[in-house]
Amino acid sequence: MTQQAPTARKITFGIDTFGDTAVDLQGNPVPHAQTLRDIIDQAVLAEQVGVDFIGLGEHHRADYSISAPDIMMTAVLAKTERLKVTSAVTVLSSDDPVRIFERWSTMNAISNNRAEITLGRGSFIESFPLFGFDLQDYELLFNERLDLFRTILDADRAGKGVTWSGKTRSALQDQHLYPATEKGIQAWVAVGGSPESVIRAAKYRFPLMLAIIGGAPSRFRPYVELYKRANEQMGLPQLPIGVHSPGFIAETDQEAYDLSVDNWLQLQNTLGQERGWAPASARQFDHEVSHGSMYVGSPETVAQRIADTITTLDLDRFTLKYVSGPTPHEHLMRCIELYGTRVIPRVREILAER
Repeated sequence: MTQQAPTARKITFGIDTFGDTAVDLQGNPVPHAQTLRDIIDQAVLAEQVGVDFIGLGEHHRADYSISAPDIMMTAVLAKTERLKVTSAVTVLSSDDPVRIFERWSTMNAISNNRAEITLGRGSFIESFPLFGFDLQDYELLFNERLDLFRTILDADRAGKGVTWSGKTRSALQDQHLYPATEKGIQAWVAVGGSPESVIRAAKYRFPLMLAIIGGAPSRFRPYVELYKRANEQMGLPQLPIGVHSPGFIAETDQEAYDLSVDNWLQLQNTLGQERGWAPASARQFDHEVSHGSMYVGSPETVAQRIADTITTLDLDRFTLKYVSGPTPHEHLMRCIELYGTRVIPRVREILAER
């Protein structure tokens, strides 16, 4: 299989956030509403310092503030001129592909095509009972909605009506959706690490976004190869591959560690109590920072590790989840500034040198 050198193509760099419930510099909780306003400021700064895009997640629980990423995306698009905005992710199984298309085509119309979408199952299940879906239909819902969304995108591109039928929603017969797009909708599929999900993304012709939140990035190399092999076997051109991973940047490695370890531990232990995990430890954090998928450190340290991941996985896109746990807005702003002004240019230098 012929691979294209990372430096031979345009690699995009982004950030994303789930709107983790924040604290102020004194450690006091910040209301959801203020966290949302702060995210808009963070996005504006990202554009100013040269970041290519921001992703906004969807959750329906107390520890995250973003439940309507499309509304947040619209607010960010209105405040920026160049920055692309995507969901991270849209929980497709508990949403309606027709309404998704209408919302995203509207965002693209008003922003000159800067709205992307990342489709996924989501790592939480709160949206299923909240919106009246049965978890027993978990697989069927995602598969049918992905099939319908692909059908909608193809029909929009061809200027035709949508014809589709399935078990989880009413059928469509030559149904035109509005507003029609000018250039289509850039849609990715997020994959947590199952071969079936990788094959599905290739089958439906979606770029692949690998959510790597633990362990060495190199263990995802077989999924990259599987995706490329599937495209080849179908006689179709290769599509972009991206990675989403957590991290935090400060002036020095020690400062980045000190400002992020407790927040990460709090987040992990909150989730662990729900899911039956053993309590997280600082040793686990250290291991992920040194050998896993936590990009924590000074600009030089983080740049070297991002460049390694891009090279190992032959990536087209890297996304840094710049907040994990209750982090003050001021620290996040500095992290974004360093990412845009020092990390991204340094990664490009390293890749060019290699």
